[in-house]
Amino acid sequence: MSFLAAVNIGRRGIRCFSTASKIPKSLEGGQQRVIDAALGLVREQAKLKGEQVRALGGAKATTCLLGVPLGHHSSYHQGPQYAPPFIREGIWHGSSNNTTEAGVVLDDPRVMVDAGDIPIQELRRCEVDDDKLMQVVTDSVKAVMEEEPLRPLVLGGDHSISFPVVRAVSEKLGGPVDILHLDAHPDIYESYEGNIYSHASPFARIMEGGYARHLLQVGIRSINQEGRDMANKFGVKQYEMREYEKHREYLQNLKLGEGVKGVYISIDVDCLDPGFAPGISHHESGGLSFRDCMNILMNLQGNIVGADVVEYNPQRDIPNGMTTLVAAKFVREVTAIMSK
Repeated sequence: MSFLAAVNIGRRGIRCFSTASKIPKSLEGGQQRVIDAALGLVREQAKLKGEQVRALGGAKATTCLLGVPLGHHSSYHQGPQYAPPFIREGIWHGSSNNTTEAGVVLDDPRVMVDAGDIPIQELRRCEVDDDKLMQVVTDSVKAVMEEEPLRPLVLGGDHSISFPVVRAVSEKLGGPVDILHLDAHPDIYESYEGNIYSHASPFARIMEGGYARHLLQVGIRSINQEGRDMANKFGVKQYEMREYEKHREYLQNLKLGEGVKGVYISIDVDCLDPGFAPGISHHESGGLSFRDCMNILMNLQGNIVGADVVEYNPQRDIPNGMTTLVAAKFVREVTAIMSK
């Protein structure tokens, strides 16, 4: 099946799911059974992967991929919901090999395993509302973390998913984390277009919930006064691209996570200049280079307890899938620094 054919089939499916009839109150028990089945699927896959890693022995931390194909909180182009299978394909693409830049071999299960996707669109077809969807994401991430030594690396999906994922990590570990956030946008609106779960608002939810101590936002170049005001409200440190050179040395030698439960990394693919990653919904010129990002990530000192890679939009990519490989390389290299 061609790239465009796969995307078109997915688009038709999402449209079908989003126009399903509302579930009557009398059928809420059936809806809950679907939610329980979705969580059960993730839980059993994570359990199996955890058992596999523990049987092999020797791993202190193993990256566990978890797909969250959710895109309906996008404010402009929808499409990030199609990304997880493309990112997975890119991880193992024949144009590269199975080894990261640091020499970490990815096909060792002690380094990386995969718990599959949360069936988000199936839940939406059953008219599961956004509050419950977000809780399903949180509970799924906790199910991964229950299986030592697995640590979640979540494949988005739009950026709205960072809120329930960070909530899960913080609640499971019993305290706040420090967050390194690479993005063109601060995503810290109180709400956007009346949607508190908008992909423009996850870090407002995270900070107001007390799930993070420090939030560092790097690569920012599309921000209004509300974005700056909200940052001031929550004590967020924002490093805008117009001043990046002044802060380069500091950002490439970060030390985070001391005194809290660890470090969470959130990577919006549009942190990159669109010349490096055209397959994104919001093209904002003047962004980071991929090597800028690698220098920040590879030199980061801290205990990485979770991560996400979000906002890759296959519908906007060029035909050769260039951005698939960019998103996949983010996943590969974050895996290398999170696994031990």
